[in-house]
Amino acid sequence: MSLCIRIALAATLTAVPWVVCALPQPGSGQAAPRVERKTCRAVDAVTLVYSAAGTGEPARVFVHGGLADRSFFDGQLRAFAGRHRVVVLDLAGHGESGTDRKKWGIPEFGGDIKAVVEAERLERVILFGNSLGGPAAVEAALLLPGRVIGVVGIDTFQDLGRPATPEDRQQQADATRKRAEAFRQDFAGSMKAMVGMLFHPDADPRVIGEAERRMLHTSPEVPPAILAGLAAYDYTQTARRLTVPLRAINGDIYPTDVAAIRKVKADFDAVIMKHMGHYPMLERPDEFNRHVAALVQALGR
Repeated sequence: MSLCIRIALAATLTAVPWVVCALPQPGSGQAAPRVERKTCRAVDAVTLVYSAAGTGEPARVFVHGGLADRSFFDGQLRAFAGRHRVVVLDLAGHGESGTDRKKWGIPEFGGDIKAVVEAERLERVILFGNSLGGPAAVEAALLLPGRVIGVVGIDTFQDLGRPATPEDRQQQADATRKRAEAFRQDFAGSMKAMVGMLFHPDADPRVIGEAERRMLHTSPEVPPAILAGLAAYDYTQTARRLTVPLRAINGDIYPTDVAAIRKVKADFDAVIMKHMGHYPMLERPDEFNRHVAALVQALGR
Protein backbone atom coordinates (compact mmCIF):
# COMPACT_ATOMS: atom_id res chain seq x y z
CA MET A 1 0.00 0.00 0.00
CA SER A 2 1.51 3.30 -1.09
CA LEU A 3 2.33 6.27 1.11
CA CYS A 4 -0.44 8.31 -0.51
CA ILE A 5 -3.03 5.59 -0.01
CA ARG A 6 -2.06 5.15 3.65
CA ILE A 7 -2.22 8.88 4.22
CA ALA A 8 -5.47 9.13 2.30
CA LEU A 9 -6.76 6.45 4.49
CA ALA A 10 -5.16 6.59 7.04
CA ALA A 11 17.43 32.94 8.26
CA THR A 12 14.91 35.65 8.59
CA LEU A 13 12.91 33.51 10.92
CA THR A 14 12.17 34.68 14.45
CA ALA A 15 11.24 32.56 17.43
CA VAL A 16 9.04 33.92 20.22
CA PRO A 17 9.19 31.72 23.34
CA TRP A 18 6.95 31.59 26.34
CA VAL A 19 6.63 28.96 29.05
CA VAL A 20 3.69 26.59 28.89
CA CYS A 21 4.43 24.05 31.59
CA ALA A 22 7.08 21.86 33.16
CA LEU A 23 6.49 18.20 32.35
CA PRO A 24 7.30 15.66 35.05
CA GLN A 25 10.32 13.48 34.45
CA PRO A 26 9.35 9.93 35.51
CA GLY A 27 11.88 8.19 37.72
CA SER A 28 14.06 11.25 38.16
CA GLY A 29 14.79 13.21 41.29
CA GLN A 30 15.74 16.25 39.23
CA ALA A 31 13.46 19.13 38.33
CA ALA A 32 11.58 18.61 35.10
CA PRO A 33 12.91 20.55 32.10
CA ARG A 34 10.96 23.67 31.22
CA VAL A 35 8.80 23.22 28.12
CA GLU A 36 8.43 26.30 25.93
CA ARG A 37 5.79 26.99 23.34
CA LYS A 38 7.44 28.79 20.45
CA THR A 39 6.56 30.16 17.04
CA CYS A 40 8.45 30.85 13.84
CA ARG A 41 7.60 31.53 10.22
CA ALA A 42 7.68 29.10 7.33
CA VAL A 43 9.17 30.26 4.04
CA ASP A 44 5.66 31.17 2.83
CA ALA A 45 5.06 33.16 6.05
CA VAL A 46 2.67 30.62 7.62
CA THR A 47 3.01 30.70 11.41
CA LEU A 48 4.43 27.45 12.83
CA VAL A 49 3.94 26.50 16.48
CA TYR A 50 6.22 24.07 18.29
CA SER A 51 7.28 22.97 21.77
CA ALA A 52 10.89 22.60 22.90
CA ALA A 53 12.59 21.45 26.09
CA GLY A 54 15.94 20.25 27.40
CA THR A 55 19.51 20.58 26.22
CA GLY A 56 22.07 18.28 24.67
CA GLU A 57 22.99 16.90 21.27
CA PRO A 58 22.02 15.30 19.08
CA ALA A 59 18.71 17.11 19.25
CA ARG A 60 15.60 15.05 18.58
CA VAL A 61 12.93 16.59 16.39
CA PHE A 62 9.61 14.73 16.18
CA VAL A 63 7.21 15.30 13.29
CA HIS A 64 3.61 14.07 13.43
CA GLY A 65 1.69 12.43 10.63
CA GLY A 66 -1.13 13.73 8.48
CA LEU A 67 -4.05 15.31 10.38
CA ALA A 68 -2.33 14.71 13.74
CA ASP A 69 -0.44 17.29 15.81
CA ARG A 70 2.58 17.71 18.06
CA SER A 71 0.71 16.40 21.12
CA PHE A 72 1.17 12.88 19.70
CA PHE A 73 4.78 13.20 20.95
CA ASP A 74 4.11 14.53 24.45
CA GLY A 75 5.55 11.29 25.82
CA GLN A 76 8.85 11.89 24.06
CA LEU A 77 9.17 15.36 25.57
CA ARG A 78 8.75 13.81 29.03
CA ALA A 79 11.09 10.93 28.35
CA PHE A 80 14.02 12.60 26.61
CA ALA A 81 14.21 16.30 27.50
CA GLY A 82 16.30 15.52 30.59
CA ARG A 83 19.33 14.73 28.42
CA HIS A 84 18.65 16.08 24.93
CA ARG A 85 17.09 19.06 23.22
CA VAL A 86 13.68 17.80 22.12
CA VAL A 87 11.45 19.64 19.67
CA VAL A 88 7.93 18.65 18.59
CA LEU A 89 6.20 20.76 15.96
CA ASP A 90 2.85 21.33 14.33
CA LEU A 91 3.19 21.26 10.56
CA ALA A 92 1.24 23.93 8.70
CA GLY A 93 -2.47 23.15 8.74
CA HIS A 94 -2.17 21.04 11.89
CA GLY A 95 -2.50 21.73 15.59
CA GLU A 96 -1.91 25.38 16.37
CA SER A 97 0.02 26.20 13.19
CA GLY A 98 -1.46 28.41 10.49
CA THR A 99 -3.67 27.17 7.68
CA ASP A 100 -3.15 30.04 5.23
CA ARG A 101 -0.96 28.08 2.82
CA LYS A 102 -1.40 28.27 -0.94
CA LYS A 103 0.55 25.14 -1.94
CA TRP A 104 0.36 21.94 0.11
CA GLY A 105 2.70 18.98 -0.21
CA ILE A 106 5.56 16.99 1.29
CA PRO A 107 8.27 19.45 0.11
CA GLU A 108 6.41 22.29 1.82
CA PHE A 109 6.18 20.28 5.04
CA GLY A 110 9.91 19.61 4.76
CA GLY A 111 10.37 23.36 4.62
CA ASP A 112 8.36 23.69 7.84
CA ILE A 113 10.79 21.34 9.62
CA LYS A 114 13.76 23.27 8.26
CA ALA A 115 12.26 26.53 9.53
CA VAL A 116 11.93 25.15 13.07
CA VAL A 117 15.44 23.62 13.09
CA GLU A 118 16.91 26.92 11.95
CA ALA A 119 14.84 28.92 14.43
CA GLU A 120 16.20 26.69 17.21
CA ARG A 121 19.77 26.94 15.85
CA LEU A 122 20.18 23.17 16.11
CA GLU A 123 23.53 21.89 14.82
CA ARG A 124 23.27 18.09 15.16
CA VAL A 125 19.77 16.74 14.65
CA ILE A 126 17.99 13.41 14.26
CA LEU A 127 14.61 13.78 12.61
CA PHE A 128 11.78 11.41 13.55
CA GLY A 129 8.73 11.46 11.29
CA ASN A 130 5.45 9.56 11.64
CA SER A 131 3.55 8.65 8.46
CA LEU A 132 3.81 11.60 6.04
CA GLY A 133 6.20 13.16 8.59
CA GLY A 134 8.79 10.58 7.45
CA PRO A 135 9.05 11.75 3.82
CA ALA A 136 8.77 15.34 5.07
CA ALA A 137 11.79 14.66 7.31
CA VAL A 138 13.72 13.37 4.28
CA GLU A 139 12.89 16.59 2.43
CA ALA A 140 14.07 18.59 5.46
CA ALA A 141 17.32 16.62 5.69
CA LEU A 142 18.10 17.54 2.08
CA LEU A 143 17.52 21.20 2.99
CA LEU A 144 19.77 20.98 6.07
CA PRO A 145 23.09 19.47 4.90
CA GLY A 146 25.60 19.11 7.70
CA ARG A 147 22.99 19.42 10.44
CA VAL A 148 20.84 16.30 10.13
CA ILE A 149 22.74 13.14 11.03
CA GLY A 150 19.89 10.68 10.53
CA VAL A 151 16.22 10.28 9.59
CA VAL A 152 13.97 7.80 11.40
CA GLY A 153 10.53 7.01 10.02
CA ILE A 154 7.74 5.96 12.37
CA ASP A 155 5.37 3.56 10.64
CA THR A 156 6.30 4.82 7.21
CA PHE A 157 8.58 3.97 4.24
CA GLN A 158 7.07 0.44 4.11
CA ASP A 159 6.90 0.36 0.32
CA LEU A 160 9.75 2.70 -0.52
CA GLY A 161 11.29 1.45 -3.77
CA ARG A 162 8.51 -0.93 -4.67
CA PRO A 163 7.91 -0.65 -8.44
CA ALA A 164 4.64 1.00 -9.46
CA THR A 165 3.12 0.78 -12.92
CA PRO A 166 1.34 3.77 -14.51
CA GLU A 167 -1.90 1.96 -13.71
CA ASP A 168 -0.87 1.68 -10.04
CA ARG A 169 -0.15 5.39 -9.89
CA GLN A 170 -3.46 6.22 -11.51
CA GLN A 171 -5.32 4.04 -9.01
CA GLN A 172 -3.48 5.73 -6.16
CA ALA A 173 -4.31 9.17 -7.49
CA ASP A 174 -7.96 8.22 -7.95
CA ALA A 175 -8.17 6.79 -4.42
CA THR A 176 -6.57 9.92 -2.98
CA ARG A 177 -9.05 12.17 -4.78
CA LYS A 178 -11.93 9.98 -3.61
CA ARG A 179 -10.76 10.24 -0.01
CA ALA A 180 -10.41 14.01 -0.34
CA GLU A 181 -14.00 14.25 -1.54
CA ALA A 182 -15.16 12.05 1.35
CA PHE A 183 -13.57 14.50 3.79
CA ARG A 184 -15.36 17.37 2.07
CA GLN A 185 -18.71 15.60 2.37
CA ASP A 186 -18.38 14.13 5.88
CA PHE A 187 -15.36 15.32 7.83
CA ALA A 188 -16.09 13.62 11.16
CA GLY A 189 -17.24 10.35 9.63
CA SER A 190 -14.25 10.18 7.30
CA MET A 191 -11.87 10.89 10.16
CA LYS A 192 -13.40 8.14 12.29
CA ALA A 193 -13.18 5.65 9.42
CA MET A 194 -9.56 6.57 8.68
CA VAL A 195 -8.40 6.36 12.30
CA GLY A 196 -10.08 2.98 12.73
CA MET A 197 -8.01 1.55 9.87
CA LEU A 198 -4.72 2.59 11.54
CA PHE A 199 -5.01 0.23 14.54
CA HIS A 200 -5.30 -3.51 15.00
CA PRO A 201 -8.91 -4.57 15.72
CA ASP A 202 -8.12 -5.36 19.36
CA ALA A 203 -6.25 -2.12 20.10
CA ASP A 204 -7.18 -0.23 23.26
CA PRO A 205 -10.36 1.72 22.37
CA ARG A 206 -9.27 4.52 24.70
CA VAL A 207 -6.13 5.08 22.61
CA ILE A 208 -8.11 4.98 19.37
CA GLY A 209 -10.66 7.41 20.78
CA GLU A 210 -7.96 9.80 21.97
CA ALA A 211 -6.22 9.79 18.58
CA GLU A 212 -9.52 10.50 16.86
CA ARG A 213 -10.39 13.27 19.33
CA ARG A 214 -7.10 15.07 18.71
CA MET A 215 -7.29 14.68 14.94
CA LEU A 216 -10.82 16.09 14.83
CA HIS A 217 -9.31 19.44 15.85
CA THR A 218 -7.88 19.70 12.32
CA SER A 219 -9.61 22.34 10.24
CA PRO A 220 -12.05 20.59 7.82
CA GLU A 221 -10.61 22.60 4.92
CA VAL A 222 -7.11 21.15 5.39
CA PRO A 223 -7.45 17.39 4.60
CA PRO A 224 -8.69 17.81 1.01
CA ALA A 225 -5.94 20.34 0.29
CA ILE A 226 -3.23 18.08 1.72
CA LEU A 227 -4.54 15.01 -0.09
CA ALA A 228 -4.56 16.88 -3.39
CA GLY A 229 -0.91 17.76 -2.84
CA LEU A 230 0.02 14.12 -2.20
CA ALA A 231 -1.48 12.59 -5.32
CA ALA A 232 1.59 12.95 -7.55
CA TYR A 233 4.38 12.84 -4.96
CA ASP A 234 7.17 10.28 -5.54
CA TYR A 235 9.13 9.87 -2.34
CA THR A 236 11.39 7.17 -3.77
CA GLN A 237 13.29 9.67 -5.92
CA THR A 238 13.70 12.01 -2.95
CA ALA A 239 15.01 9.22 -0.73
CA ARG A 240 17.64 8.30 -3.34
CA ARG A 241 19.24 11.71 -2.76
CA LEU A 242 19.49 11.27 1.00
CA THR A 243 23.11 11.01 2.18
CA VAL A 244 22.50 10.36 5.90
CA PRO A 245 21.28 7.07 7.43
CA LEU A 246 17.61 6.14 7.03
CA ARG A 247 15.94 4.00 9.68
CA ALA A 248 12.38 3.14 10.73
CA ILE A 249 10.39 2.06 13.75
CA ASN A 250 7.35 0.43 12.18
CA GLY A 251 4.30 -1.44 13.29
CA ASP A 252 3.18 -4.59 11.49
CA ILE A 253 -0.27 -3.47 10.39
CA TYR A 254 1.42 -2.73 7.03
CA PRO A 255 4.35 -4.97 5.96
CA THR A 256 7.78 -3.34 5.56
CA ASP A 257 9.62 -4.48 2.42
CA VAL A 258 13.19 -4.09 3.71
CA ALA A 259 14.78 -5.74 0.65
CA ALA A 260 13.03 -3.35 -1.75
CA ILE A 261 13.88 -0.34 0.40
CA ARG A 262 17.57 -1.28 0.43
CA LYS A 263 17.60 -1.04 -3.36
CA VAL A 264 16.89 2.65 -2.84
CA LYS A 265 18.85 3.21 0.39
CA ALA A 266 21.39 0.45 0.94
CA ASP A 267 21.92 1.18 4.66
CA PHE A 268 18.22 1.13 5.54
CA ASP A 269 17.15 -0.85 8.58
CA ALA A 270 13.91 -1.13 10.51
CA VAL A 271 12.66 -2.17 13.93
CA ILE A 272 9.30 -3.89 13.56
CA MET A 273 7.08 -3.69 16.64
CA LYS A 274 4.85 -6.75 16.69
CA HIS A 275 1.09 -6.34 16.82
CA MET A 276 1.45 -2.59 16.49
CA GLY A 277 -0.53 -0.05 14.50
CA HIS A 278 0.27 3.35 13.07
CA TYR A 279 0.99 5.22 16.31
CA PRO A 280 3.46 3.22 18.45
CA MET A 281 4.23 6.32 20.54
CA LEU A 282 0.62 6.23 21.73
CA GLU A 283 0.02 2.50 22.00
CA ARG A 284 3.24 1.33 23.67
CA PRO A 285 5.25 4.46 24.52
CA ASP A 286 7.80 2.81 26.83
CA GLU A 287 8.77 0.21 24.23
CA PHE A 288 8.80 2.85 21.51
CA ASN A 289 11.04 5.10 23.60
CA ARG A 290 13.55 2.28 24.11
CA HIS A 291 13.82 1.91 20.33
CA VAL A 292 14.24 5.67 19.94
CA ALA A 293 17.02 5.75 22.53
CA ALA A 294 18.87 2.87 20.88
CA LEU A 295 18.69 4.50 17.45
CA VAL A 296 19.88 7.84 18.80
CA GLN A 297 22.83 6.13 20.44
CA ALA A 298 23.74 4.34 17.22
CA LEU A 299 23.26 7.33 14.91
CA GLY A 300 25.03 9.71 17.29
CA ARG A 301 28.33 7.85 17.19
